Formats: sequence, structure tokens, C-alpha cells
Amino acid sequence: MIHSLRKLFDLREDQDEPEAIDASVRAGVRFAGTNLWVLFFAILVASVGLNVNSTAVIIGAMLISPLMGPIVGLGYAAAVNDFGLIRQSARNLGTFTGLSLLTSLVYFSLSPLDVPGTELMARTTPTLWDVLIAAFGGAAGMVALTRKGFSNVVPGVAIATALMPPLCTAGFGLANGRWEMFAGAFYLFLINGVFIAASTLAVAKLVRLPSVADVGPAVRSRHRAFITLGLALVLVPSVWLGWRFVQQEVFAADAQALLRSVEADERFAVVGQGIDRAERRISITVVGADAEQRLRDRAPLLLAEHRL
Repeated sequence: MIHSLRKLFDLREDQDEPEAIDASVRAGVRFAGTNLWVLFFAILVASVGLNVNSTAVIIGAMLISPLMGPIVGLGYAAAVNDFGLIRQSARNLGTFTGLSLLTSLVYFSLSPLDVPGTELMARTTPTLWDVLIAAFGGAAGMVALTRKGFSNVVPGVAIATALMPPLCTAGFGLANGRWEMFAGAFYLFLINGVFIAASTLAVAKLVRLPSVADVGPAVRSRHRAFITLGLALVLVPSVWLGWRFVQQEVFAADAQALLRSVEADERFAVVGQGIDRAERRISITVVGADAEQRLRDRAPLLLAEHRL
């Protein structure tokens, strides 16, 4: 049975030749001609989509963006010990990122629409779940990249890992002096980039792609320590943000239950209500003779009953 399971999950049956995989990765890393023009247009499409709050347009920008190429190149190069490709991928990724920020900054500086919609705000609060999406999406993308022939996995990976919208959101933050938006969006981009590269490295090792150069045990240990430290530094803030997100959701669920209890009480006529997750505040507007005082008297019992 174990042998059957191993055969079922074996990735080497339809794996492409190492030379073809290497050529495909290097083509994605390249920073010239087609890739450069497609990146420029993808930035503008994503910026417009975020600006007018259009999900369909944003998805289109994700599909045409070549931004994942240098990130996959970093992970692949680290797995096969190709230090020249690591330098090229890092240099091109920095250029891609700078161009994306500059283009989105110029667009949002010129755009008359400066009120952030839900699509922009959705890219400003990364959590641990974004780490998982980036890691699993990057792994799926690398598995698809090592297969023979065309795979329909790559478009889905491009949408799931969403590299372009956070960068454009960071550009919006720069253009409008919204530094909290810039920090949150750029951190989301950092999460996606780091964990896509890490999962690419892991899959490349799993399918046993041949190394370009031999490295000694000391160098290998130093590289592992560097990669582990980098992953930890990016991961820790997302764990805290994820914990805070869970606490806010729990508070919101308990608050909804409290509001239902108040609405069911015939002594109160509730005409307004609100829940502020971040401030942990519940607002209730009631009308009727002495309704406010009765609600204030009952509030401690209600809060204790709903663990608030």
C-alpha cells in the first residue's frame, strides 16, 4: 500500500528535462523587451482596477504580470546553487519592484480618485493566512513549471498569490501620504515574494533538480541559516497580525450574539447598532421611555453572558 501511495504521488513520471526547466525559469527572470512592456501595462491595469474597485480588472492584471518570474528564479537558483542566477534574479526583482512602485505612484498622483475602496483596503492587513496562500501557491506553481507541456495551474497561481495588487496599493499609499497603507501593502508583497521563493526552493529540492555547482558543508549550513532567519523575520509579524485578526472575529461573533439578545428584548426598541472590531466597541441606539437607562442597567449582565 505504501508503494502504491508513493507511486500515486510521484512527481517524476511527467517531469520535464532539467535543461527545459532551467530555460523556462531563465526566460521568466529576463528583464528586457516583452517582459518589461508587459510588466508596465500590468501595473497600469492593476492600478486602474484598484482605483475603480473592479475585481475583474485586478484579476486580469494578475494574469498578465511577469512579476513572479524573478521570485521563482531566486528560489530555483538557491536550490541548484546557481549564484549567478541568484544575483540576476535579485537585481531584476529589485528593478521590477521599483518600476512597479514608481508607475503606480505616478498614476495615483494624477488620478482624481483618492478615496481607497474595498479592493485597496483588502491589501493592507496581511496575516498568517497570506503566508499559507503564498507557500501553497508557490509550490503549485513550481510543480507546474517542472511538468511537460502546458499546465492550467499557472494562471490560478498568479491569481492566488497576487503580487501586483499589493505593490500598486503601496504606490497609492505613497501618492496620498497614507503610510499605514504603504507599510501593510508592501509587507503583503514581501510575504508573497519570500514564501513563493521558499516553496519554489522546496519543490526544486523535492524533484531533485541537478545542482550547477558543488558547495561545501560550511557554505550549505550558512545558506540554510540565512534562509531560516529570513523566513522567521517575515513570518513573525504575520503570526501576530493573524492572532489579532482571530481575536477581532471572535469579538465580532460575540457582539452579534449580544445584539440579537437586545433586539429580542421587548423592553427595547433598537433603531441603530454597530460593531467596531479594532476598538472592541459595540454601539446600540434605543428609543422609548427610560430605554437607555434600562439598557445601561442590564449591560453588565449582557457583557458577562456573552464573554465581553
